[in-house]
Amino acid sequence: MSTATVSDPETRAEELARYQAEHVVGCTKCALAEGRTQVVVGNGDPDADIMFVGEAPGYHEDRQGLPFVGAAGQLLDRLLGEIGLSRADVFVANVLKCRPPGNRDPQPAEISSCEPHLFRQISLVRPKVIGTLGNFATKLLSGRPEGITRVHGCELPIEVAGTQVLLFPLFHPAAALRTPSLEQALREDFAKIPALAATERRPEGPAVPEVMDEGPPAGTSAAEQLGLF
Repeated sequence: MSTATVSDPETRAEELARYQAEHVVGCTKCALAEGRTQVVVGNGDPDADIMFVGEAPGYHEDRQGLPFVGAAGQLLDRLLGEIGLSRADVFVANVLKCRPPGNRDPQPAEISSCEPHLFRQISLVRPKVIGTLGNFATKLLSGRPEGITRVHGCELPIEVAGTQVLLFPLFHPAAALRTPSLEQALREDFAKIPALAATERRPEGPAVPEVMDEGPPAGTSAAEQLGLF
């Protein structure tokens, strides 16, 4: 597998668009492809300092082809507005790019099939901070078993897909809508994000694989224990 150094924002944006069009939009690597309306690739600023990773598309996302467009997305937009940001300032994606039937939890085989797409997005966006929304994104990217209730609001420097990022676990907006006390905790955690993004140095352009269909680089799913989780 060949590699290429992708450093400047314009080149990375072009490569991201090409990868998503060629490898994600028509993906049939798992059975979810049979029941989807369309693939929900992700969207936002391809050079964003802040990236959010959720769980999977829901009904409205499956119909519109965009992440977080339902009630949870509306809450996400409000929370971004409260810290002076909009959806155009960040990049938003999910662990799964296709909706699971009945919005059930992602299955291990589905996560494994879709993981290379997410890792490729991270390697090209190269965010400073990744806000993981909920358990599935947090456990996948941290490589640790601790649940979101324990680790939300605790930042963890890690390497993902050859990129040094600050992982920042957050409650999923959908959970916050169901439980008002979680919404307040989510709002308090969101308030920390601008300072985290301001202090973290943007990673230098790494050599990243041109195609990652066979999986992420060895070791990218494991996070070093730094006393924060």
